[in-house]
Amino acid sequence: MVKTQPGVLAASLEKTMKPKIKIFQDMGISANDIAQIISNDPSSLYRSADNRFTPSLSVLKRFLGSSAEVAKVLKISGWFLKLDLKKTLVPNIEFLKSCGVGMDQIVKQIYNFPRFLLHSPEDMKKFVKKVDEMGASRSSRLFIHAVRVVSSMTDENWELKLKHFSDLGFSEDDILKMFKKSPPVFAVSQRKLKEVKEVLLATEKYDISCIVNDPTSFVCSVEKKIKPRMQVLGILHSRNLIKKWPSLATITRMPECKFLEKFVQPYLNEVGEVYMATSELNSERNKKIRIK
Repeated sequence: MVKTQPGVLAASLEKTMKPKIKIFQDMGISANDIAQIISNDPSSLYRSADNRFTPSLSVLKRFLGSSAEVAKVLKISGWFLKLDLKKTLVPNIEFLKSCGVGMDQIVKQIYNFPRFLLHSPEDMKKFVKKVDEMGASRSSRLFIHAVRVVSSMTDENWELKLKHFSDLGFSEDDILKMFKKSPPVFAVSQRKLKEVKEVLLATEKYDISCIVNDPTSFVCSVEKKIKPRMQVLGILHSRNLIKKWPSLATITRMPECKFLEKFVQPYLNEVGEVYMATSELNSERNKKIRIK
């Protein structure tokens, strides 16, 4: 606290500190949680108890259901005590609900991307308009993810992102299709997008259309997932141990345990050491492979 907010040493214990701590205590928040919330963001002690602290905590508890969940969110981000939630969080939630987004999805965003729902309501409407223009369906559970991704970029950066996809050889229809299929892909760095595309096309097993149909490949780790799996499959294919090269979805979506079960464990003599050397498996999984 002292490192980030030295002024706390001179703050009034009776007027500044105790009233805020008491509000937390009256909500039933534990001492450990209070300590973590305040130490993560000591500036919260300077917020008005009546105009910011109490109203914000009340709003959060209404949406999250319990003091324990409120504490959980505040330990993630102190921004909920900095802004007027009745002018940001509340209208944004009501607007997203009017767009067909379920409350369960909205709550997940509060935990995972707390700043997202604290944009101004005017900006939130602009984000939704942009997503609508990209053709994303409001009935899709991916809709809120699309809005969140758009909200994370300025208009200029968004246009640069679209241009980069175009420079990589994707048509406008391709870009729209990928956005509707996997909005988080549009938050991936330009370097990563280029690297994944080059690695996949270099195999000569996949083309641009394959990537468009399974854009989640862009969020996969090249070194930990794509390359190790490609190397294993390449060995198996060259030795006629698999008849058909798997789809890109197999590379990107199949859980590691399933991939091991289907492509590694039956052929340990051929690919076991290769896979363990190229993928960052933990020691426990390595032991299981050796045992089997």
